[in-house]
Amino acid sequence: MHQPSSQTTTRLISFIMRISGITIPDEKQLSYALTAVYGIGLSRAESILDELAIARTTKATELTTDLENAIREKVESFTIEGELKRQVSGNIKRLKDANTYRGSRHTKRLPARGQRTKTNARTLKGAKKTMGSGKRKLEKT
Repeated sequence: MHQPSSQTTTRLISFIMRISGITIPDEKQLSYALTAVYGIGLSRAESILDELAIARTTKATELTTDLENAIREKVESFTIEGELKRQVSGNIKRLKDANTYRGSRHTKRLPARGQRTKTNARTLKGAKKTMGSGKRKLEKT
């Protein structure tokens, strides 16, 4: 039989940091990693870290469980993820139901805040659909 060597190998077990079902990336700095949560932008992430006196350049793997829980508690005090998405879609549905101009723009999948659509608005309108010259092509017989 194989005998265990006298030299023991120590494995670093890294626990994945999760906030409301979202995995926070380990390799990124916390100020950027927290933006993986829907509803937390860079400025909000930085203000959370400043409030808790955590360096913005710290990585998720370097946190103690107490700090991790403090961050989780602070982030979850905001409206984030599913609740925020429901709130936004509810607001859009309200605009559509009230037959407002903005609601009609949402229905037609066009920009709702006054942007031009002759050239831009490709995100909402999709890829360009090139029209022909308008002339009918004669078929050879």
